[in-house]
Amino acid sequence: MDVPALPEKNATERVKQQFSHDLAAFRTLIETRFLPLAEHSTSPDSLKTAFLACRQAYKKLEPFAEYYFPATTRLVNGPPLPEIEAEDNRISEPGGLQVIEELLFPEFDPTRRSDLIREIKKLRRELLRYADFGNDTALTDAHVFDALRLQIFRIITLGISGFDTPRCQTALPEAAASLRSLRTYASFYSTNTPGFRRLIQLLEDSETHLNRASDFNTFDRFLFITKVANPLSTQMLAFQKQQNIQPFNELRALRTDAKTLFDTNAFNPDFYAPTVAMRTNPAKVLLGKKLFSDPILSAGNDPSSGGKRSCASCHQPDKAFTDGLPKNATLSGRGFVRRNTPTLLNAALQNAQFYDLRAPTLENQSSEVIQNVDEMHGSLEHAAQLLQQNSRYRTWFQRAFPTLRDSIEPIHIQNALAAFERSLVRLNSRFDQSMREQPHGTGKPLLSAEERLGFNLFMGKAKCGTCHFLPLFNGTVPPVFTQTESEVIGVPVQPNRHQIDPDPGRYALFRLDPLKFAFKTPTVRNSAQTSPYMHNGAYQTLEEVLEFYNRGGGRGLGIRLENQTLPSEKLDLTVSEQAAVIAFLKALSDPK
Repeated sequence: MDVPALPEKNATERVKQQFSHDLAAFRTLIETRFLPLAEHSTSPDSLKTAFLACRQAYKKLEPFAEYYFPATTRLVNGPPLPEIEAEDNRISEPGGLQVIEELLFPEFDPTRRSDLIREIKKLRRELLRYADFGNDTALTDAHVFDALRLQIFRIITLGISGFDTPRCQTALPEAAASLRSLRTYASFYSTNTPGFRRLIQLLEDSETHLNRASDFNTFDRFLFITKVANPLSTQMLAFQKQQNIQPFNELRALRTDAKTLFDTNAFNPDFYAPTVAMRTNPAKVLLGKKLFSDPILSAGNDPSSGGKRSCASCHQPDKAFTDGLPKNATLSGRGFVRRNTPTLLNAALQNAQFYDLRAPTLENQSSEVIQNVDEMHGSLEHAAQLLQQNSRYRTWFQRAFPTLRDSIEPIHIQNALAAFERSLVRLNSRFDQSMREQPHGTGKPLLSAEERLGFNLFMGKAKCGTCHFLPLFNGTVPPVFTQTESEVIGVPVQPNRHQIDPDPGRYALFRLDPLKFAFKTPTVRNSAQTSPYMHNGAYQTLEEVLEFYNRGGGRGLGIRLENQTLPSEKLDLTVSEQAAVIAFLKALSDPK
């Protein structure tokens, strides 16, 4: 009697099966090797070897762990810093591999063995949450390819920068391990086509490229991204479409059909708009541009109290929408505003505004500035009345808001200004063009050897890319770009006074100790045009800024700052290396 053959598992079932297999292997590694060594071994090298094996095991899980379990993954491989939920006045202790890494590297302190054991057991408990992937996860082919492509972007932005391996310095072999897992998952969609063979070959090539790297600091990230990773993400999308698996049709910060992180229109600032109705249209942008330069919004248009300042007074287009001042004067002229004027270029590509992140949207941001006594001292309600009396503005508002039937409201002003700011996305510097490998008219490379070195340093030895994330170079965390981070770096009140600037930053809004002196991580794009620098405008030149970081931030200067999130160790950048980083930063300037 013939036994009927069991039906072959489809690709998504094999994905689940592979994840479950890798998860079981990770848990076994902890139970039978790492935890027993932590409890009894006197060999630090054995502990470190077991830990690095655990990190590699995690990298096999990362594509789907990050995709489906971001909260759990925060406690499996999140930063070794408290998680702060400011609005809820809650601080959660960190946990996971990066916390364990700090206990083992550079040297293991035997007096902290109990801490190590406790953290390993916490990690073991968190891994149990991943078990739901096999049973409760609605997985489709589109989800699989979405997760795989996001993992490629995660490797480009976070993996090769050493973001989650700051002490053990194993970023490159771990990225190779992650790519090896991607090849396994892609093989479940095996077809006898050139597209599939090309995809597998690129995955193999990228893994080989990383495994051949001899040193983290000297690794040529520019070459890897342009010649290996970008072709890989492009081919992954092409093969997906060849299989008739369409990318998701949903609004995201990074478009679902972006071939690479550097596509001309890879990012959609409308993702950060608070509602569908507040998304951008050309008429809103034109209206917002007019309002941006109109003093009608300030001081109620009362000549006795001002009425002379517009948004453009401080955010000047010819200065990359800054003003070139440490701090601008108040509207009255008696004193200065609290903080340096930030650029508006690419400000739309973050999920909170101001140095202290207090405004969740650009609409909120415009309202706060207009109504701030020191900045514009205006009234949105009064401005709306004045605009309603202007026939030209009534026509422009009607075009921008076709459903507008009655009077102009403050929210229409806010949304028009926000639409204009969302139009100020500029991602076309020489660096971007070189990432796209666009030809240069002169036949010469778009970036010089020094600028390429500067990029490699920025993303490697100098550690800039672990806070100013590629490709936006701000604090909006890739590859999903839904969270904008703040950091405590210890900016002094003046360059030559090793005393912390008294501005408390986010702590003024949320009385949580880790937020003392915490400020948003701004973009360094167009930084050659946005001097002076820092929230207080303390530094006049990029050279001064880089020296500040090279010395280890505020703590490196001798400032007592227990909650500094910037590593306080010196970077040991040479004079020529600092010059290369600055040359790269200048290559991030967009054409005027």
